[in-house]
Amino acid sequence: MRRGVRRRPQSRYYVKQMLTRRRFLPILSFPAAAASIAQAQRREAALPSLPPDSPILKLKSRRGEATPITVDERRARIGRAQDLMQESKIDAICLTGGTSLEYFGAIRWGQSERLFAMVVPAKGDPFFVSPAFEEDRAREQIALGPGGKDPRVLVWQEDESPYARVAAGLRERGITTGTIGIEETVKFVFSDGIAKAVPALKVTSATPVTAGCRMVKTQHEINLMRLASRVTLQAYEAAWRSLRDGMTQNEFAGLVAAAHSRLGFSGGAGVQVAEFSALPHGSATPQVIREGTILLIDGGCQVDGYHSDISRTFVLGKPSDKMKKVFDIVHRAQSAALAAARPGIACQDVDAAARKVVAEAGYGPNYNYFTHRVGHGMGMDGHEWPYLVRGNALKLAPHMVFSDEPGVYIRGEFGVRLEDDMHITENGAELFTPQSPSLENPFATA
Repeated sequence: MRRGVRRRPQSRYYVKQMLTRRRFLPILSFPAAAASIAQAQRREAALPSLPPDSPILKLKSRRGEATPITVDERRARIGRAQDLMQESKIDAICLTGGTSLEYFGAIRWGQSERLFAMVVPAKGDPFFVSPAFEEDRAREQIALGPGGKDPRVLVWQEDESPYARVAAGLRERGITTGTIGIEETVKFVFSDGIAKAVPALKVTSATPVTAGCRMVKTQHEINLMRLASRVTLQAYEAAWRSLRDGMTQNEFAGLVAAAHSRLGFSGGAGVQVAEFSALPHGSATPQVIREGTILLIDGGCQVDGYHSDISRTFVLGKPSDKMKKVFDIVHRAQSAALAAARPGIACQDVDAAARKVVAEAGYGPNYNYFTHRVGHGMGMDGHEWPYLVRGNALKLAPHMVFSDEPGVYIRGEFGVRLEDDMHITENGAELFTPQSPSLENPFATA
């Protein structure tokens, strides 16, 4: 979809109905590359000791299958953002350290008390505001993205106001009145400072612009996310084949991380055993895996900044009839959500399709046993806009990506969740990975 072409997005998907709410650089500088190599070496040193016949040791790196996002792609993203700004009557948007800054600018900048900002006007080139002592580092990173080799960088000294620099940059772009959008993760102290520095400008949310761009993926992004999902499923299976009675949850989690590392990516999973599997995001209580106990694992990896998020539930040994019954209910609920998902359908209707299956099977109503939404948007953040949840009337559009993760959680007994990542196609939806067929053989494909 849409490679290298500036396309005016359909605002009904992006703007009108908003209801709720990592990573390798495209090109690494030498210091960053050295740090990346050192991190990989530390991960290898931390891997558990594995027997020579371990399924994990048979895994081969898949890193060569990933291609990074290009400067031209990021430039096209800025073009789409500017189209959306004009639709929404926003004159500029402000981004600080976080995912949206990397998405548009290829800049990885942590949050701190000092303002570093990328300001994108509705017309013209972005400008940047940086602490003066960080200017060289800022220019080095800006040059890796669409900011180019000669960006406009306004610097401020430690005893000066960064917000005055934002105001000056806006004046240079002819923006003295109108509206400035603030990205949703910007600290209040920054947005408040900017608001006071530009009192003639109305401050509003930039979410219709940033989420409007990020929640519909290009084919390149889809490919990276599909690879991430398949890497995680392959890592899960290798760890599962290494599972033994008496392992702790942390030992098994170590196998999952080791398998991801062998495949060339940093990843892992949370592991919950027996009654703790009924807590959707787990427990810190130490747990030991025994014959007949159920395990719920939930995690993923990043491929060039794009996430996977997969859950599998299985039993070491023989599951009980009740476990198999609940697994079947959750499997049918996942299938129902997949069947319901297609362009033009409201996000809440996908959640309702899965929830109906669970409730009719006796595990309702509402959130009694199926305690969370059926899915969340995915991309450069593991959880991002939009969300498949009751009350969200936003319509699905082609090339959105979500988790599809119904669950049934019986407190004091066990829980079952099945999660695969779901791509909205032109006519329906597809999962990036095969559904899990059973508790006994969770990775069979037939």
